[in-house]
Amino acid sequence: MADNEIVIRARGLVKCFGKKAAVRAIDLAVPRGSVFALLGRNGSGKTTAIRMLLGLLEPTRGSSDVLGVPSRAIPPEVRGRIGFLTEGHPVIAWMRVEEMGRFQSRFYPGWNEEIFRAVTGHFRLDPKARAGDLSRGERAGLCLGLTLAPEPELLVLDDPSLGLDPVARRSLLEALIYSIRKEGRTVLFSSHLLSDVERVADHLAILDEGVIRAHCPVDVFRSRVRQYALQLAGEPLRIPDFAGLLQTAPAAGGVTVTAVCEGEGPPEALLKLGARVEEVPISFEDAVLAYMGTRGERRMFPAVPADRPDVEDAA
Repeated sequence: MADNEIVIRARGLVKCFGKKAAVRAIDLAVPRGSVFALLGRNGSGKTTAIRMLLGLLEPTRGSSDVLGVPSRAIPPEVRGRIGFLTEGHPVIAWMRVEEMGRFQSRFYPGWNEEIFRAVTGHFRLDPKARAGDLSRGERAGLCLGLTLAPEPELLVLDDPSLGLDPVARRSLLEALIYSIRKEGRTVLFSSHLLSDVERVADHLAILDEGVIRAHCPVDVFRSRVRQYALQLAGEPLRIPDFAGLLQTAPAAGGVTVTAVCEGEGPPEALLKLGARVEEVPISFEDAVLAYMGTRGERRMFPAVPADRPDVEDAA
């Protein structure tokens, strides 16, 4: 894509803490107007990557640009076009909800009070309530209102649903969908809740141990990650390693294989086994988890020996 179509671009970003590399030479491009999900397990480097992209953490090596300027030196006028909602939803405990709105509005000439009231009203916040007395879900609503009211061109959310109950999470997602409707707005967010990602994202990147394993539109990801059921009478099937193999797991009468496929049919390596090969549906969640899991054979929990007493007998 042309540079003017990219809102965030990273080139070889590396971040080491001591001898440990939290992020390893990642390249990233977030298209303008996209809803881009950054996915990965705990400790995969998502928060570290986001903080480097926003100029809040100095990279060990590499560089990145945000809204056309280097992340290392984002000027105030450009930072004012970015909304950042961090995990944990920190607030100024002694301030009331309406006071936090007034305080925040002083830093943003384009502050939209209607949006702030709409979002906080959606979460049923009392304007007179002290921020320190709010529940976790209510604090999330307040922080989202503070983030959306300046009408940022770029919205960055670092695991905004973390720790929220289902009702608060639904409210947060609805408010996020409302904000996405603004034409030209770009959203970058990380999340562990893949059902939420599936609902709103159109692009994704998967970080695994600080390395990007996938980076593409969501529809391409869906079409390329496939699962096959293999059955062969006689000897147990042994699946050879091949390009694109993500995971294998035992199944009734055979093996299931999850792989990244370039062509229309099953990988050639599977067809050569002489087994019956049938494509089976795979959910978005399972496809993402296959990328995050251990490559190759999926290990199962060891079975309890038949002669070992169960918990009830032991008690």
